[in-house]
Amino acid sequence: MGKRSKIILGLLIAVLIGIIATEIVRPKPINWRPSFTSSSKIPFGCYVLYQELPTLFPDSKIETVEESIYNVLTTRDSSKISTYIAINNMLSFDTQESKQLLNYVAKGNQVFIAANNLYGMLADTLNIEMERYYDFKEDTASVSLTNTRFKTAQFRFERGADPVYFTSVDTLNTEILGHISFTEKSFLPTEMDTLKSKPNFIKTAFGNGHFYINTLPAGFSNYYLLNRSSNYSAQSLSYLTNDYLYWDDYKKSGRKIITSPMRFVLNQPALKWAYYLTIFALLLFVIFKAKREQRIIPIVSPLENSSVEFARTVGTLYHQNKDYTNLNHQKINYFLSFIRNRYFVNTAILDDAFIRTLANKSGNSINDTKTLVTLILNLKNKPIHTEQDTVTLSKKINAFKKSYGR
Repeated sequence: MGKRSKIILGLLIAVLIGIIATEIVRPKPINWRPSFTSSSKIPFGCYVLYQELPTLFPDSKIETVEESIYNVLTTRDSSKISTYIAINNMLSFDTQESKQLLNYVAKGNQVFIAANNLYGMLADTLNIEMERYYDFKEDTASVSLTNTRFKTAQFRFERGADPVYFTSVDTLNTEILGHISFTEKSFLPTEMDTLKSKPNFIKTAFGNGHFYINTLPAGFSNYYLLNRSSNYSAQSLSYLTNDYLYWDDYKKSGRKIITSPMRFVLNQPALKWAYYLTIFALLLFVIFKAKREQRIIPIVSPLENSSVEFARTVGTLYHQNKDYTNLNHQKINYFLSFIRNRYFVNTAILDDAFIRTLANKSGNSINDTKTLVTLILNLKNKPIHTEQDTVTLSKKINAFKKSYGR
């Protein structure tokens, strides 16, 4: 390697090291994606709320749910009155889950839901409808609770607070617990912006229990629990009084889902460790066996004489196709070539002079030579040959060539 090449290589390595160092020391951008999981510490995670649950409910036992609602509610101890808490930006319950939730609440339990949407069988049964106000840019929303015992009149949310509110509720069984206020923009110069206040937190009775539905899940996230709006989540959850709480950590946007084809293996502790140990053993094998060893000396087989095999193959081909005419012409041409190369006799004209010359040089009798030549001439003039013609020609030629080894 020349001096110039070494300089260029050194510069490339220096640039690469500089890029790596810059990426390491550069602060990571804030992840604003919704997560709402109990272990997520990003702004819209629920790590802070989950850690504060023992403080908010000091006399309650808290169970974290990491499987579907259907499995939890069908296997729970039905003798215990409990509360199910589900917080996420989007919540979707299928028919079976909705039936279990309705049956669960009807028996005197409570369900607290904080989500931007709620539809399907559950919403239809509770006679509620929700609507979202869309704007081109994110704006501030104010939220208030109707209970006069709460000291804070309003809570302001600047980010992630989508104005979602109820447009229809069952007035006979529903109590409004909170409102959301937002500015409805007017894009006409002749009209003014309108400040609207809509219900966003309700308590709906169903059977012997209640549903608590809040349309502002961001209010329960880390971002707002660490600022002056932290009391909103505590006051909203203060309506829950049962001694047993289910914290749903399954229906979450930030739940880690293994999409690898190895997900079954990785979900089973024994199989997962077996898999990791196998990978580790293979790495050790590569490290300690990846050294130079003498190559295996290959066995070089001598070249085979394939002429006989080729002739047999060609003969089999002709025999299978039953093209005796072409086969006999080839045999005749090959035989005449043999005469020219062996006895140096011109085969252009097969007359009596040719027969006498060939008989003298080959050591065959004139009668035998004449019989063979006559057969060759007859076959040349014959348009279609039979299998018997091929057998007769082969016997005559083989008998003639016996003198070749004398």
